[in-house]
Amino acid sequence: MNEIADAVGTTVAGGVVARAVEPSASGYADASPKGHTRESACLNCGTALIGAHCHSCGQRAHLHRTLGAFAHDLLHGVLHFEGKTWRTLPLLAWRPGQLTREYIDGKRARYVSPIALFLFVVFLSFAIFNLMGAGGGSATGGTGVAAVEQAYQDNAAKLAVLRKEREALAPAAAARRTAIDAEIAEIEQDQKGMAVVLGKDSVSVGGEIWEGFSHESESDNGPVGRLVKHVRENPQLAIYKAQSNAYKYSWMLIPLSVPFVWMLFAFRRRYGAYDHTVFTTYSITFMIALVAVASMLFYAGWDGLGLLALLYAPFHMYRQLRGTYSLSRFSAIWRMLALSLFAWVAIALFATLIGMASA
Repeated sequence: MNEIADAVGTTVAGGVVARAVEPSASGYADASPKGHTRESACLNCGTALIGAHCHSCGQRAHLHRTLGAFAHDLLHGVLHFEGKTWRTLPLLAWRPGQLTREYIDGKRARYVSPIALFLFVVFLSFAIFNLMGAGGGSATGGTGVAAVEQAYQDNAAKLAVLRKEREALAPAAAARRTAIDAEIAEIEQDQKGMAVVLGKDSVSVGGEIWEGFSHESESDNGPVGRLVKHVRENPQLAIYKAQSNAYKYSWMLIPLSVPFVWMLFAFRRRYGAYDHTVFTTYSITFMIALVAVASMLFYAGWDGLGLLALLYAPFHMYRQLRGTYSLSRFSAIWRMLALSLFAWVAIALFATLIGMASA
């Protein structure tokens, strides 16, 4: 967020400086008490105005010098928050085929582009996931690094208590000693896994110093071996690292999915790779948003509504296929079923790549 704030601040400052050192060709127009300018020529290039926008540079003919207009410009610059957002979202949710086909055919001024919408939805969805994770976990169940550090410290304290109890046991308490040894061994394995995630170079376990946790071992047997090892040592921490990488590499879902869509239309030459890419991007965007909404419903305890939201996914895919590619009901249904299977394959490939990157 600091980077976004710095970027906005730099942009605003740059605009002020540019206006100061290079005034417009026609000079400033007088403003009414309500902040509306009254001009007959474009304030940007000086061209005589004949419509709502300058036909030379494209700037709006009439500007608004109000705090409301400033807030609108700020939201537009940061979130691309404008009228076409509200035209795009309803179509994406209910008429995805119409949205995809019109965008492919060139009707783009009224809609948010697929990649811009994808990036915004990914950002918003992962922010929601992080908020839900931060608000609903115990010391060992949270998904943040602070929760991992807390779990590491809690385990260290528990190990000290268990070792003290073991030393105080009578020689005849063999069963209890065996149980304590097993619990200690399990906690020590967790400590090793948390040492990996926290980047610790060494940790004291069982009276000896274990080193090299933040470095690769020669016995890891490559990234797959490291992945299996880390998951076995501490599955929860492996999930945390995978979530972080999933956000950074979410764009990979698009190139992983496009070939499967192409396979469904390999013998329809009128549809090319661009069509499939736009279709895939809009489809993945909606599915990510749908999962975020369903997750919030489950988190709120509305399991029934969350399940209904997820069940809408195949129907949405059917509507988008039929509208985008002008398919009959039967053609759209069997392609929807095939694409649903392919989607899980793409997700598995994505999960594998993310897991290898997390190892």
